[in-house]
Amino acid sequence: VIEIRKMMEEEGLHQSKDFKLWIMVEVPSTVFMIEELCKTGIDGVSIGSNDLTQLILGVDRDNAAIASEFDERSTAVLRAIQHVISVCRRYGVTTSICGQAPSVYPEIAEKLVEFGTTSISVNPDAIERTRKIVAAAEQKVLLERTRKIAEKLGILEEDVKHTPTH
Repeated sequence: VIEIRKMMEEEGLHQSKDFKLWIMVEVPSTVFMIEELCKTGIDGVSIGSNDLTQLILGVDRDNAAIASEFDERSTAVLRAIQHVISVCRRYGVTTSICGQAPSVYPEIAEKLVEFGTTSISVNPDAIERTRKIVAAAEQKVLLERTRKIAEKLGILEEDVKHTPTH
């Protein structure tokens, strides 16, 4: 990334609020190196779920005989995606997912929200369904965070139900 930045600057391209430097996460080595990559000052990460799944699981996604048995719902793939998103959040790096996963498997969109991804891309025919899933998942995440804060403050659900409103 540092070499790429040097090459960009030699060509007069400078990272700024209008010119962001993003990387693709499509191979397992990038998953393992994500913290080091975040430290280089990247602005964003786009997770390519199709290639990442194929390479983590060691299967050919175009082989119809096995493709249905190995997909983005695999625990190994989800852990890799969660790791990338978690590290990126710590460094303030934007995360996005591209690929078929959220379009084909709606439950993955919910997981991505739980993991804290910044954005999800889907096929046009999946936009409305995904929007509803994301809205419900965001509400669930907010309620859970509120519940944890209330627990830390010693506020019980009964206290909230019986508190007079003005």
